[in-house]
Formats: sequence, C-alpha cells, structure tokens
Amino acid sequence: MQFKSIFHKKKKYASIPTEKAKQEIPEGLVEKCGSCGKIYYEKEWTQQLKVCPNCGTHHRLTAYERIDALLDAESFIEWDQSMETTDPLKFPEYQEKLKKDQVKTGLKDAVVTGKGTINGYETAIVVMDPFFRMASMGAVVGEKIARALENAREEQLPMIIFTASGGARMQEGMISLMQMAKTSMAVDRFNRSGGCLVNVFTHPTTGGVTASFASIGDYHFAEPKALIGFAGRRIIEQTIREKLPDDFQTAEFQLEHGQVDKVVHRHELKALLTTVLDLHQPKGRDE
Repeated sequence: MQFKSIFHKKKKYASIPTEKAKQEIPEGLVEKCGSCGKIYYEKEWTQQLKVCPNCGTHHRLTAYERIDALLDAESFIEWDQSMETTDPLKFPEYQEKLKKDQVKTGLKDAVVTGKGTINGYETAIVVMDPFFRMASMGAVVGEKIARALENAREEQLPMIIFTASGGARMQEGMISLMQMAKTSMAVDRFNRSGGCLVNVFTHPTTGGVTASFASIGDYHFAEPKALIGFAGRRIIEQTIREKLPDDFQTAEFQLEHGQVDKVVHRHELKALLTTVLDLHQPKGRDE
C-alpha cells in the first residue's frame, strides 16, 4: 500500500498543467534556451552573454547589449541617434510597424553607430539590431553606416561592424537597394585612407548586407552557427536543381570555403578584437 501511495502522489503531482506551472514563475526571472530547452536564471543568462552553457547556442543580442558587453564602461559615444526614415514610398502600414519596433527596441531604426574603447583601444563601432525589422537595410541603416565610416576615416579610427540582417527593406524599394552601393563606396573610401575594417557576422546575415559592406572588410569573423548568405536555401536549390549540404551557409561552412577568417565564440571575441586593435594602432597613438 505504501508503494502504491507513493506512485499515486507522483502521478498526481506530474499531472499539474505545464502552463499553470509556468505562470507561477515570475516573468523575467528565468530564460529558456531555444535550442536545448535548458532553463537558467536571468542573471546567469546575462552573465553568459546569452550563450547557452549546455549546448553552446549563441542567442541574439540587442545592439545595446552587444555594445555593453564589448566596450569599456561609459566609453561609448553614439552617432546619429535620432535619424529615422521619412517613409519615402508611403508604403501601407509601414509607419505602424516602425513605431511598434521603436517602442520594442528603444531605437529609431535597425542600427546603432558610434565610438568607444575596447580594453583602452579606441574604435568606431556599428551594431545592427536583429530585433528591429530583422535588421533590414533601408535608407537610415545605409546612411548611418556610411556616416560612421566617414567619421572613422576622419578621426583615423579602426571600424568594427557587427552585421545582422534579413536583407533589403522592401517598404523602401529601390532606395533600400541603393544602400548597397553607398555603403560599399564608403568602405572603399575608408580603406583607401588606410583604415582597418573588422566585420563580425552574427545570426542571421543575409541579402544585400552580405552582398555589400559585410563582405569587403579586412577581417571577417563570425559567431558559431551564424547563417551567412545572400539568397535563401530554397531559392538556390530550385535554381541549381540540387540538394545543398545540411550546413550550407553556416559560419563553419563559410570558414571552410574561405568566406570567413575565423569562427569565434562570443566569450572570446573581446580578446580577439583587442589583439586586432593593438596590431593596427597608428604610430604614436599609444605612446
């Protein structure tokens, strides 16, 4: 009877609805890995930079989360913070979607630009935010990146760009596609002045961003398993009528085929960037 009673209690306890159990956990207290399902306290999750200690999945960071994790405390000076689109095509419901993302992210558009220091080394920085229109590139994104490259050129600063994008922003049509040429020309002007450009691919980096400034830096690093490509898998398979490898367009695949110089764990990235910045210090700046 005792054994039967124990089993009965366990069964009764296990029958509590999952949703009810979830409701009893205060919102914001824990986070769940979207890959392996393991649950962590929010404080631990933040300390791990949203990298799951169990399976190693690198979850997305906001632009400001990435800046806070990388730059020295209180060193960041932001550029062009108030710039926002004029909705040139008056695309239906575009303004409403922008306002929703502005409230959600606290940004005017999908990129944050500025300058700061990493372990004391001054650098310009561009961070695309995947939580704002999936970091799609419209007029504001292209303009802010071009201006950031010009500022870095004038101040003789190296540039680090964290890419993330779903591609061109369809609501801005041809104006969006023009940003590919604008940003690429800005990179060329920056390179001709002797500037050092480091591109860090984060998940996902696709479309016009991959086909322009993201692929023409001096160094190309990527976070593990980041999706990097131009067109989607389905479109490519339908075009070439072949089945693509399972790891196609991942950071590891791109490393193997020469598109990426190194796949870097998020916890090791600051040290690597510090080394790069140290190598490219202008003569006299660190004296």
